[in-house]
Amino acid sequence: MDRLNLQLFAGEKTEKATPRRRKKARQAGQVLKSAELTSAVVLLAGFLVLFFSLPLMVEEWYRFSYYLFQFSPGKELNANAVQRLFLEATWAGTKMILPLVGAVMVSGLVANYAQVGFLFTVEPLLPKLDRINPVQGFRRIFSWRSLGELIKSLLKVALFSYLIYRSLVKYTGGLLALPDNNIGNSTVFLGRCLFTLGIQVGVALLALGILDYFFQKWQYERSLRMTKQEVKEELKETEGDPRIRSRIRERQRQMARRRMMQEVPKADVVITNPVHLAVALKYDGQTMAAPVVVAKGQGLLAEKIKEIARQHGVVIVENKPLARALYQSVEVGEEIPPDLYQAVAEVLAFVYRLKKKV
Repeated sequence: MDRLNLQLFAGEKTEKATPRRRKKARQAGQVLKSAELTSAVVLLAGFLVLFFSLPLMVEEWYRFSYYLFQFSPGKELNANAVQRLFLEATWAGTKMILPLVGAVMVSGLVANYAQVGFLFTVEPLLPKLDRINPVQGFRRIFSWRSLGELIKSLLKVALFSYLIYRSLVKYTGGLLALPDNNIGNSTVFLGRCLFTLGIQVGVALLALGILDYFFQKWQYERSLRMTKQEVKEELKETEGDPRIRSRIRERQRQMARRRMMQEVPKADVVITNPVHLAVALKYDGQTMAAPVVVAKGQGLLAEKIKEIARQHGVVIVENKPLARALYQSVEVGEEIPPDLYQAVAEVLAFVYRLKKKV
């Protein structure tokens, strides 16, 4: 029973997604994005641009209307005149809607880029069998995502209904007086009402979009969770099997030892403990600022260093405190620290005198 519980626990997605899992999900088009937030930004940007560009739109409409009425009924409309009229209408329409279309496109791109960044992938467009799988479809219907979408839809309906009701109550008097006003005043009044309602709806959608973003983030992180077994498998894929890594490290240590042993014959002196430790030093006053440790070891490795030193005539000096200090504080290939200069200099001086006698 305990074993079964462990297996079930191992199959649960309790681990946070690794960077590799996040990267693969992004490449597959699975990103954190709130469509509600994007819609709110686009709506607000559209209404704001419409409000500030409305005078220019009206002016352009007046200009085109004046140009249109230049064609008196008594004049014959030839092909050139019709062509000029079509071009003028196209140009006027473009200037009137271009600010609005540009604002919608730019705000949509900015909102999406702020959430997702730059991403180009066609994988979400590829056909997948699980999309037509009835079991998977049933799970999607009764999932947290579907519940969240239902709650969002209900909130939007309730919110829009409240805002429209409040606007109708606020502007009831003006709406009832529309038949008594001229076209200009009625247009200005309706435009003000629609703009106010649009801004209110946009702000409400923005607040809902922010909440939806955090909900989507929770869903996104939940969907990327991994089981303990998946984390282990990914670790094997990225870093290799632990046994293989251990063998690689052992081979690397062996190669490093061989290189180190090749440097022992070039050393000036080997300082020993005398049994447990051995440190080989080399010093060249023309190319080195201080003596360098070219090899070191303990136990069998120390015996091997001393054996190679004897075979090549390298002087071996017994100095327990110095050997211990060098072994503990200096790595192979490093210069000795300044606090050991005096002790090492005495040893090297002894070695140089010994070589002169020989």
